[in-house]
Amino acid sequence: MGVYTSALKAVQELKAKHGDSWGAINPEHAARMVVQNRFKTGLDIAKYTAAIMRKDMAEFDKDTSNYTQSLGCWHGFVGQQKMIAVKKHHGTTNKRYLYLSGWMVAALRSEFGPLPDQSMHEKTAVPDLIEELYTFLRQADAKELNDLFRAMDAAKAKGDEAGAAAILEQIENFETHVVPIIADIDAGFGNPEATYLLTKKMIEAGACCIQIENQVSDVKQCGHQDGKVTVPHEEFHAKINAVRYAFLELGVEDGVIVARTDSEGAGLTQTLPVSREKGDLGSQYINFLKTEEVTLDQAKDDEVLLKKDGKLVRPARLASGLFEFAEGTNIDRVVLDCVASLRAGADLLWIETATPNVADIANMVNRVREQEPTAKLVYNNSPSFNWTLNFRQQAYDAMKAEGKDVSAYDRSKLMSVEYDNTELALAADQRIRTFQADASREANIFHHLITLPTYHTTALHMNNLAQGYFGEDGMLAYVLNVQREEIRKGVSCVKHQAMSGSDIGDDHKEFFAGEAALKAGGAKNTSNQFH
Repeated sequence: MGVYTSALKAVQELKAKHGDSWGAINPEHAARMVVQNRFKTGLDIAKYTAAIMRKDMAEFDKDTSNYTQSLGCWHGFVGQQKMIAVKKHHGTTNKRYLYLSGWMVAALRSEFGPLPDQSMHEKTAVPDLIEELYTFLRQADAKELNDLFRAMDAAKAKGDEAGAAAILEQIENFETHVVPIIADIDAGFGNPEATYLLTKKMIEAGACCIQIENQVSDVKQCGHQDGKVTVPHEEFHAKINAVRYAFLELGVEDGVIVARTDSEGAGLTQTLPVSREKGDLGSQYINFLKTEEVTLDQAKDDEVLLKKDGKLVRPARLASGLFEFAEGTNIDRVVLDCVASLRAGADLLWIETATPNVADIANMVNRVREQEPTAKLVYNNSPSFNWTLNFRQQAYDAMKAEGKDVSAYDRSKLMSVEYDNTELALAADQRIRTFQADASREANIFHHLITLPTYHTTALHMNNLAQGYFGEDGMLAYVLNVQREEIRKGVSCVKHQAMSGSDIGDDHKEFFAGEAALKAGGAKNTSNQFH
């Protein structure tokens, strides 16, 4: 029995139980409303989407071509339109997620206004956005199903029973727009207890996957900026434990934890861990420090000294009190961070890199997989990279290594438009086109995301519209580049009232008030100009 048929049967039984007092209740109408609101709470969503992620991870382990993807969305409407477009163009939401970037929350959703990505936004901002995203995704379900119910009614009215049955089949097998969200908790916003409390809020809002990073919480920096300060493993692992306990407390047994390390680009630490025996995690962390050998006579009063291999050494320390790691230790620290995180209960890894280079990513991941064979990566296809320049340089280096003549190119100026249609540029674009598939195959990347695409698309589209609308094109700038495109590409928002729920509201009015309903979708509604 399908979801609609089951809901209809349940309401019919309830109506029969309550008798005449429920005489005005139409079981078909109630069943439609039930089907249009499949998820009643954020926890329902978290449990449902966590199971999806676990299934997808298992399928990826068997075949790396089954990688998953997402785009960062800073508003519920943006996330909604993304998933509507995914369903329309690709037929399914399978293996397409949403990403919720702390960077965009800071830049676009903080009550304090635009902020840098330095854990400065309100703790509640991320849970609030998770809830907002899922509210809009559930509304997308309601709208699409409402359109199907209307189409079924129209088919029945024409006596087209076969057509009505076909539409009913679509309703019974409807694929929801609700998909997993990978939610950024930054560095946990404080101690493990604070991390646990915030995680609970995020899960209750619908999050099935929490991404947490190993920076010091109160001086956290964007992964593509300088000045990053990592924490000892025990401190980070306590927060991983806090996230897991939050999942278990709320009954989300399949909850997923992404452990992010910023060690590739971080050269500082605030804290020296306690080492209980040589070779333990604390010892390994300390051994990465930049040090110089000193004698006791050379030591200053009240400074920090360490005994290392029978010698007295002074760790390099900045005026801020932060300790420096030795040059060239970053990759080894990344590998250790990743292995230790997996052994501490993380499910997936995140490594920030200096450039989007498949070989460089694979070098790190393969070293991790020597110790943890099932290690899988979440990778940030970041807009902080200059993708055109990076890949043209990679193509240049490959051509040169193959003995091809590269004298027509200036490697330092490959971003120039003059190279756009050259052999090198086309080769670079092909590398960009296949980057995700190549990186998943070579570096075991399970999930590809773009953190900030809709930050940039919003800015770009507004730039283009403002240029034309306030210039010579006037209204044509909107009509030509927005509305006409919407109409011809079948973008649902061309009928913005319907997209926002006007048709659903009309149907509800009829359900509640019958013939007395004052509906908005009559002959004088200007949306009728769009077909």
